[in-house]
Amino acid sequence: MSRTDSPATPELDFGADGLVPVVAQNADTRDVLMVAYASPEAVERTRETGLAHYYSRSREELWQKGATSGHVQEIAEVRVDCDGDSLLYLVDQAGGACHTGYRSCFYRTLDGEVVGECVFDPDAVYE
Repeated sequence: MSRTDSPATPELDFGADGLVPVVAQNADTRDVLMVAYASPEAVERTRETGLAHYYSRSREELWQKGATSGHVQEIAEVRVDCDGDSLLYLVDQAGGACHTGYRSCFYRTLDGEVVGECVFDPDAVYE
């Protein structure tokens, strides 16, 4: 059974802080790369440019993923969850997604075992 009663363009709920969580996932492998937040402006810039944009809560600013490192995320598709309060960016990731040098921000277990692949030296990239 399919449902066709949902609107073609879902309304996004940015909540009290004006942000929605975004999960970035590799479009081909489906590996989860990172979780960040997006403001309405970040979502609009993502749509306009085809590159992932987010809002940094710590720096309180809009940022394009890979603007400094060159490890951009090209958007393959953006999906909206059922409540309109979180997004999924399916991306083609250049280089590593994690600022620590790993392909994914989820590179270690709860016990601290490193299970991910380090793909660049962050000291060389973020001088």
